[in-house]
Amino acid sequence: MAENDATPAIEKMDINEEKKEKENIDEEEGEDLVDPWSVLSASAKGVDYDKLIKRFGSQKIDQTLLERIEKVTGKPPHHLLRRGIFFSHRDMHKILDLYEKGKPFFLYTGRGPSSDAMHLGHLIPFIFTKYLQDSFNVPLVVQLTDDEKFLWKDLKVEQANKLAYANAKDIIACGFDINKTFIFSDIDYIGSSSAFYQNMLRVQRCVTFNQVKGIFGFGDSDCIGKISFPATQAAPSFSNSFPHIFGNKKNIQCLIPCAIDQDPYFRMTRDVAPRIGYPKPALLHSQFFPALQGAQTKMSSSDPTSSIFLTDTDKQIKTKINKYAFSGGGATIEEHREKGGDCELDIAYQYLTFFLEDDEKLEQIRQDYSSGKLLTGELKKMLIEILQPMVREHRERRAAVTDETLKEFMTPRKLAFDF
Repeated sequence: MAENDATPAIEKMDINEEKKEKENIDEEEGEDLVDPWSVLSASAKGVDYDKLIKRFGSQKIDQTLLERIEKVTGKPPHHLLRRGIFFSHRDMHKILDLYEKGKPFFLYTGRGPSSDAMHLGHLIPFIFTKYLQDSFNVPLVVQLTDDEKFLWKDLKVEQANKLAYANAKDIIACGFDINKTFIFSDIDYIGSSSAFYQNMLRVQRCVTFNQVKGIFGFGDSDCIGKISFPATQAAPSFSNSFPHIFGNKKNIQCLIPCAIDQDPYFRMTRDVAPRIGYPKPALLHSQFFPALQGAQTKMSSSDPTSSIFLTDTDKQIKTKINKYAFSGGGATIEEHREKGGDCELDIAYQYLTFFLEDDEKLEQIRQDYSSGKLLTGELKKMLIEILQPMVREHRERRAAVTDETLKEFMTPRKLAFDF
């Protein structure tokens, strides 16, 4: 299935249109602000993702695509797909075409290491990426953008690089296959890889300063490192950026699972790719994981009360959920019994949609909470009982990641594939 006719216009990066879109967002009440650095929703129920699909020119993941994924993989789609948490795509049908023909593709995702403790929201793309790797048996590259965090945050280069290695342990703890996965720090890998740097240069020459300002909103006071960074995030989309994995093959398709706020980087990449002789990367976009205080913003590593961190103890998880998780229930028990709770507003229920895999149980909880049969405290207790063992087991897996294992994952090497 080809993308709709609006996509090419968006991918041509018309600067006047980009500016017009930003002005409209700023001026019109009720519009959401979504870019790689900020997510602000005009509604307490969160971002309007249907509007975002129209703005970005992507395609909605529909029942036809879900059925095709099930047919091709021979297993039900992941619950994050079934529930519309991964809700939008670019060229996923082309990826399935390749797989059916026995042709290769690879996965690329990433993490910006701004703190040594990742939170639950950071897990979502990695949980889903592991499902993709297991289902399709393909190589995965994970970019740790420690250079980006040095440029955007008040960090020393050495600090940003150290955080990348700390975050890599959390990523490894998600269960990725060491024989099929390469994790790299930009600060360390780019200097050792001429092929990667050459692709950065190819992208940089294709994108003007006016274009990058229009896409990302950079201003005259932004440092030149920020202005050139988008080419660094684009480069892993191309297979020959990793000669130790793909040799000199430059035509292997890439699939990128990521949150929708990263899409501007890859709209730019998709525009540039055919101009330098490479296939356009395909994408799967996820919704945002909401903060404990509500769905109008995404979780923040800098605010410990907005997030459940992967380092939190059972007691901390219980306290945070009970104290900070925004409730969609009634103000009193009587009111709640009479009117029921609002699952679209209730953070405990929203978190269950991410982590409770049983569809029937989730639907029963929705019905019981909406009718008033299930109280807010009971709903939060259900969430706590799911998150405590999940986070505890993750901490144990992370503690088991040795420095030797970390080094192997992050060493450029041939993976278990022949290209």
